[in-house]
Amino acid sequence: MGGPPQKRNNAYSAAHFALEMDQNDNVGLFRSIEGGGVKADILSYQNGPNYDRWRQLGRPKFEDLKLQVGMAMSERFYKWIAKFFTGQPERHDGAIVAADFYYKERARREFTSGLIKELGFPKLEGQDKNAAYMTVSIAVEGIVFKKGDEGKTLGAPAGFENQKLWTANNFRLALDKFPTVTTRVTKIDAFTVKQNILEYHMGGVRAPSKTPSSIDFPPIVFYLPEADAQPLLDHFKQRVLDEKTTMPGRFNGSITTFDDSGADLFELKFMNADIASVTPDKHDSTTEEMKMVKVEMYTESMQFTYKRTNLT
Repeated sequence: MGGPPQKRNNAYSAAHFALEMDQNDNVGLFRSIEGGGVKADILSYQNGPNYDRWRQLGRPKFEDLKLQVGMAMSERFYKWIAKFFTGQPERHDGAIVAADFYYKERARREFTSGLIKELGFPKLEGQDKNAAYMTVSIAVEGIVFKKGDEGKTLGAPAGFENQKLWTANNFRLALDKFPTVTTRVTKIDAFTVKQNILEYHMGGVRAPSKTPSSIDFPPIVFYLPEADAQPLLDHFKQRVLDEKTTMPGRFNGSITTFDDSGADLFELKFMNADIASVTPDKHDSTTEEMKMVKVEMYTESMQFTYKRTNLT
């Protein structure tokens, strides 16, 4: 005689994802997730003249979590990002929760000692009206897969509708030394801020602990009409060609994103910047497109400030 029928776990399509930080605090729904897997090295042994090989599993390795997020997260999450830029990163335990179309929890990936490792900003362009998303990579020291509580329903935190406020065409670039030059910037290329993560292996613990190290602030590349670029060309000539590197030439600036009503969403300040290259577009007599100039500038530090505190 057979036993009682086994309950079948129905397959599902994960339509919604949420991030929990610390004590089951839902800080927002995000667009997509990559990574977050667990793997182990395969160790092989061979004994003398014996052709046989024996294998066993080595230490576990936990892949980084990579989230695509916009303006639908809570203020607490953006404060975590702001801390990342200060060089004083915060560690958080948490979970990635997968839910079905009806927001019912179906699976969990609980992680420990999460650190923000990379923050990628999308391309911003005046002709692009699509929603924009940041890519946030989180390094973790441990991951556990768990079955979700199907009796629990995800609730979008306050401000979930904010995502539609951020589109790639709503931005402004400001340089304090050139207050009028950048008013017609048409595009800013995507860039990624990275923090080096060091792994520390110690006895008695299988997985390594992870320690944050230095932050790498990338160059910022933007485009503006050639007709507006002359002050930047003159500055570059003085700093590089005329070798006036001791003059007070470096400057500060910011990238600000805003919604269709003009209300600011977040601001990314950069300090001690200077122009590294200026490249005019190809000139072609057969085209009627506006002539543009590509400008690349380096920066020594950045600061992130979330502006929509009244909506979260």
